[in-house]
Amino acid sequence: MANRSRTWLTRIALLSAIVAVVGIGLSCDSSSPSPAPDFTLPTLTGSNVTLSELKGTLVVLNFWSISCTYCRQQLPYVENVAQQAEGQIEVIAANIVDSAASVQSFFGDYEPIMIVALDENAEVFVNYCQNFGNSRGYIPFTLFIDSEGLVQYVKIGAFTSEEALWNTLHDVFGITIP
Repeated sequence: MANRSRTWLTRIALLSAIVAVVGIGLSCDSSSPSPAPDFTLPTLTGSNVTLSELKGTLVVLNFWSISCTYCRQQLPYVENVAQQAEGQIEVIAANIVDSAASVQSFFGDYEPIMIVALDENAEVFVNYCQNFGNSRGYIPFTLFIDSEGLVQYVKIGAFTSEEALWNTLHDVFGITIP
């Protein structure tokens, strides 16, 4: 029981730290493409997603949390892009910290087109933060990965509109609104 309480307190502390710094939305542009670290995460549908298996596909990887207001505001933009650009890109919305049950409850009966991955212990998130200039762990944190598995652009903080997200997709991958 003590171990369970310690795990719970650790998660609360991590989540509190993330929420405390998430309000500052910063952007940075990757000056030279770097390989995206491979990962395998469970998904909300019960399967797994492995980044390396998506080689040959353009990927938008978005880290988010239910408790993050900016993440919740941006998530519909990300889902709309996943719907409208289906077949051109794969969108992975990697939830950090929240349990599978909480994420399922958050979406309710809605079944997203985007892949909702579960990074409950935030290991993948921390690795990406360390590798791509997000040392303070801000969320939302979005990476644009090309078909060769190279991170072409990094966005720290929220997109202010769906149009801003589409503009970035156009600038990075040449994708336009269908």
